[in-house]
Amino acid sequence: MTHLEALFGCERRAAAVYRSFCSASSLPASVCSGFAVKTIMEPKLYRPPPEVRGMTSLDKEAFTQTITVPALRVPTGVLNKVVKSLRKATIQRPGVPRVVQDKEESSDFRLVLLDPHRVSSPSFFSEAEAEALRSFSVAEELQYYELRLTYHNLKSEEVLEAVLPQGQDVTSGFSRVGHIAHMNLRDHQLPYKNLIGQVIMDKNPGVTCVVNKTNMIDSTYRNFKMEVLAGEENMVAKVKENGVTYEFDFSRVYWNPRLSTEHQRVVQLVKRGDTVFDMFAGVGPFAIPAARSGANVLANDLNPESHRWLQHNCKLNKVEKKVRTFNLDGRAFIQGPVKQELPVLLKGKASVHVVMNLPALALEFLDAFRGLLHQETSCDENLPTVHCYGFSKDDNPETDVVERASRSLGFPLKDQYSVHFVRNVAPNKDMMCVSFTLPKEVLFSPSVEPAPKRQKCEEATDST
Repeated sequence: MTHLEALFGCERRAAAVYRSFCSASSLPASVCSGFAVKTIMEPKLYRPPPEVRGMTSLDKEAFTQTITVPALRVPTGVLNKVVKSLRKATIQRPGVPRVVQDKEESSDFRLVLLDPHRVSSPSFFSEAEAEALRSFSVAEELQYYELRLTYHNLKSEEVLEAVLPQGQDVTSGFSRVGHIAHMNLRDHQLPYKNLIGQVIMDKNPGVTCVVNKTNMIDSTYRNFKMEVLAGEENMVAKVKENGVTYEFDFSRVYWNPRLSTEHQRVVQLVKRGDTVFDMFAGVGPFAIPAARSGANVLANDLNPESHRWLQHNCKLNKVEKKVRTFNLDGRAFIQGPVKQELPVLLKGKASVHVVMNLPALALEFLDAFRGLLHQETSCDENLPTVHCYGFSKDDNPETDVVERASRSLGFPLKDQYSVHFVRNVAPNKDMMCVSFTLPKEVLFSPSVEPAPKRQKCEEATDST
């Protein structure tokens, strides 16, 4: 079937459905002819006025429209039971009541508004629905009701679809970070950015600031600059993840709410008394839950702002005595605090975890473990477990990250690893986590001076 045939099919069905309205509800003949069919029974419940297309400054009044929807006249004595029985057939629209005053303004009856896509004639009721109506002595005769739809009754997608150029992508998706809605608008959406921001704020309770990530990258710490599209310019967010509260300046640190499940997965591997080295800690989504579970944590981040908010969040969650924080380059963290603590930890029984969540670069830092320690005692049973993240565009991302980890370590991992798919971050780009026991051949190999590399804190690319 061609698109044109489908369109005519929709119009024929619309006309037939509307004729059933007319016969069932005694609509005037003038209403049941000509343009009225298009107005009332379009395939979509709401068809925006054409003049809103291309709007860049939001005019809410321009979206107001009156449509006609089917309804049932129901005695007030059985109203609640009827609404419950017809819950799948009643109209579902933000801010639109399902029950309205009877047109005769009788106190004995009310009108129950129905979804015109679900019910266009009495025969469209299911057997269970029809049986319920008969049991409540409700006549299966459709009435009609003129429903005034305003901007407040529309979904964000409907508003944006009406405004943006036809054929272009319409986005209403965003990441929620406390009171902030974070969007990544495309070029064709930028002329409408302030309108989009206002719509997102209007349609999502609790959102008081909408920002867009610009293409400009600010500072050594790879923070994407944020442009405020609507609302207050307050970037200090308060969020709760897996029962833990965090506060931070979203414009100066990295936070990704899509990584909540991954944070929880790794923290659940940590037991009371274990030690965790969090190499790229951000504001603490691994470090703080691990400390709350009873682990001893050494958490590091190169970004001074991340380090400051990490300390703040440790105090906020009352784990400051369980977390030692550092503001170092990743290699300096390995060569300093990790190297100092490991000899004693390797002789103990509690597990040691190293979390390396900077997927753009973390695999390249594994060579910093080569020859880190001088072997003094046997510690085959308590070598650290490393959880290292990486991006992969390879057709086989699991094999790719393992091979890259092996090259950086200078030692083949062979079968001594597990790989976990975290998420797809872009077309043909996956975020993976490879976990393995740090080989003793690497940790105690003859000292090899790693190539000097300055850490570039790519926090804005899914690093925490």
